[in-house]
Parts: sequence; structure tokens; C-alpha cells
Amino acid sequence: MSLSRIVVNKNEIVSESTYDAHYRDLTGKYAINIVSSGQASYTIGKRQLTLFPGSFIFLNHDTSYSNKIDSAVQVNTFSVLFDPDFVRDFEYSVVAKTSTLLDRFASDKNGKPLFVESIYPLQGDMRFTLSHLKKHIDNGMDDQLLLSEYLHHCLLNYYDLYHSEVTDREASLKFLNKSTKSEILKRLSIAKDYIISNYNKNIHLEDIAQMACLSVNHLLRTFKQAYHQSPHQFLTNFRLQQAKYYLKNTDYPINEIVDIVGFECPSSFIRLFKNSFKITPGKYR
Repeated sequence: MSLSRIVVNKNEIVSESTYDAHYRDLTGKYAINIVSSGQASYTIGKRQLTLFPGSFIFLNHDTSYSNKIDSAVQVNTFSVLFDPDFVRDFEYSVVAKTSTLLDRFASDKNGKPLFVESIYPLQGDMRFTLSHLKKHIDNGMDDQLLLSEYLHHCLLNYYDLYHSEVTDREASLKFLNKSTKSEILKRLSIAKDYIISNYNKNIHLEDIAQMACLSVNHLLRTFKQAYHQSPHQFLTNFRLQQAKYYLKNTDYPINEIVDIVGFECPSSFIRLFKNSFKITPGKYR
């Protein structure tokens, strides 16, 4: 096992490579967690989530959770843990009027923001910032000023992603009451996370709806509004994205990858892959 932990003010950056680890009752800081290889399991209350490459999980500072790795292959994880006061000050600097930014003790700085805890796609600027930050940490860099700038950019990137993945999706729900929209989006996020965590298994629509505390028909209608695709389409697209990861990063035969990501038929997988990415799996590899 290798472990690098850097403290930047009261924030922490942790990079770990291991086959076996179990961390219990983690809390106190906002957390962005990714895996660059393998998978990691999270227990958040009654929710059981699994994190795979290509995604990250965000958790609030007041959430108690456990993280477990038990793998035959090495798992590489990376975490950015934000001190609540750092996030609160960041949010204040972003949303406050310019004329009030010099007032360190403004009353609207007292609250600590809360976000929808979910598995988010690791893409765009967020992917770029975290991948470069991880390289710096793995290479032993400890430039506090540069690391502080990276942490600032991590939050900027997350806020932008949050706007598209939560705020915009919430607005697309066809309800008049804002609190209703917020509650439905939270439940749909639970449904989405359940699909992602179990994408390589044979899951049923009833199971997804039960996890989200929605009826099947309500789930189908609102999921399509928020994510612009059905749960089945979302599952298929996620499986295809994971197949791209295995094609690019492993030597597994295509038939084995088909089984790993949950498809039943190699021919249908090849057809779906080509229709989605305009290239065959073999040529993509």
C-alpha cells in the first residue's frame, strides 16, 4: 500500500494505492472522491454505493460515511477534503457582491452550504483539475500556494458541474413548487446512483423505484424529464462508457469486457458501441 496525505491549511489531499482498506465513520469535511482504477464501496446511512473510474462522489461535511476496498487488483483512489470554513468562504466570495467581499464578518457567511450528495460524471474541467492535482501529489509536490489554487479551482469546477447536473435538471422537472422539484431531484439522484453502483448486475426497474421511494410510473416520467433518457437508456450508456474504460486501460478480450460491464450478447454490444461512438470496439482499442 502507498499513501500520500498533504494538508493545505485545514484542507486535505489524499492519494492512495491499495488492495484492502476500510475507513469508518468519516465526517467533518466536504469530500470529493475518485478512483482512477478498480472500485471503492461507500456506505452512507442506508445507501450502498460503488464508485468506478470516470465518476466522482461528493459528500457534505456533516455526513458520516464509510469507505471500503477489497480487491484482487490494485485500487487507486484520490480524495480532496475541504474544510467547511474554506467552502463557506469560497461560496461567499462567489455569490456576494464585489463591494462586500472585504467584509470578512458579513452575516451571510455564517451558514455552511449543503449540496445534493451524489455520484457525478468526472468530465471537462473537473477531470482536468483533479487529474493534474493527483499527478502533483503522487510526484511529491508540496507547494502550498499552488495547491491552494488547485483547491479553489476544484470548487469552481464543482459549482459549474453542480449547476448542470442538479440546478438545471431540477428546473426541468414539471412541478410548480420548488421544494417539490428539489425533493424529486434528490430521489432521482438516489435512483441514478443505484444504477451506477449496480450497472454490471441484472437490476430491475422495481428495485430502482423502491430505492428512490417513487412509484415505477413516477420514476419513469420524472427520470426522463431530468436526465433526458429513460433509466434503461441511462444504464446502457453507462455500461458503454465503462466498456470504453476497459478497452483503453486493460488487455481483457472484448468478450470478457462484455460480461464485465453487464451486456449479455457480444454482437449487440458491438452494434450499440458503434452506434454510440461511430467506431467499433476493436478500432477504438
